[in-house]
Amino acid sequence: MSAKLRGCPLGPAVCLLMLCCLVSGCASPVPEVPPDARTPAERPISTPPSESGAVAALEASPRQGEWVEVDLPGSVDPIMAWVVRPDSNQAAPVVLVVHEIFGLTDWVRAVADRLADNGFVAVAPDLLSGLGPDGGGTAAVPSRDGVVRLIRAIDTDDVVARLSAVRAFASTLGETTGTVATLGFCWGGSASFAYALADPELDAAVVFYGSSPEATEDYQRVAAPVLGLYGGDDERVNATVAEAEREMAQYGKHFETATFAGAGHGFLRAQEDRQGANRVASEQAWRRAVEFLRQHLLWSDQAYLNDTPMLSDKRVMRGDPGSVAVWASGLIAKRRRSSENATPGCTNQRAPPP
Repeated sequence: MSAKLRGCPLGPAVCLLMLCCLVSGCASPVPEVPPDARTPAERPISTPPSESGAVAALEASPRQGEWVEVDLPGSVDPIMAWVVRPDSNQAAPVVLVVHEIFGLTDWVRAVADRLADNGFVAVAPDLLSGLGPDGGGTAAVPSRDGVVRLIRAIDTDDVVARLSAVRAFASTLGETTGTVATLGFCWGGSASFAYALADPELDAAVVFYGSSPEATEDYQRVAAPVLGLYGGDDERVNATVAEAEREMAQYGKHFETATFAGAGHGFLRAQEDRQGANRVASEQAWRRAVEFLRQHLLWSDQAYLNDTPMLSDKRVMRGDPGSVAVWASGLIAKRRRSSENATPGCTNQRAPPP
């Protein structure tokens, strides 16, 4: 079908329905594919390591991350970013991983690697790029305390500008679905929430134990669904959550929260602490985060079975040809794995056993 959906005389919705019937295999069963050819949404969810296990996890990873330079408008110094892809040739969503106040550490790179293992293209920028000694970033600063001081000196507008540059870079990557989310920790969690206020095209934001925005009138600008994940023993951060919940509800925004009893600030990095509470929180919170990202960046199994993309896939619903192609290829893969075919009336039936 060569006509673009935007130009379809019957309208994008009707043309999308026609495309559904074409890719559904109305006349005959579709051959099986190998069972390990999973879509990003079907990959098992595994928790990242704690800080103490980060280096070993990176060394053992089968994925090959790479450093890239991202142009920052108005600056001669590029932003350095660590990019890791899933070990698959299927298109995947992009997640911008926003580091803690400790900068882009091995642990943050290990988190990015685990996101790739869970089915996402992970892009972890060093937001200190160009601000360290001799124009360097996190690695150029001699102490962790020095990194903290430098990061605290970055204002919110600069953080947003840097994340916007990284987001623009991410849009040029091949083999992606075009959907983008932010996921941040501590200082980076606050930055993830702040970026959701600034970018109306962001598809989702995840906040791990980051403070909520202070200006209540800003919440009306949030377009993306936001997930907040907090430790029960993190009084400073948790004191900002209730107001955020009220303001997001007032403006009709999507804001989910979960608080994990006994866990402290930074629980995902310090999983050995708090007599097991941090580890339990890490496992539960990470699963919640990945499922949330899949829900809002991909399509659900129910959407596959209904032959309709998720409403959160804005580009598919507005008829973007590239996004429809990605969605359609995913639908075909799903059909193959479940060995389904359809009657001439397009009523789905499971193929009879051989």
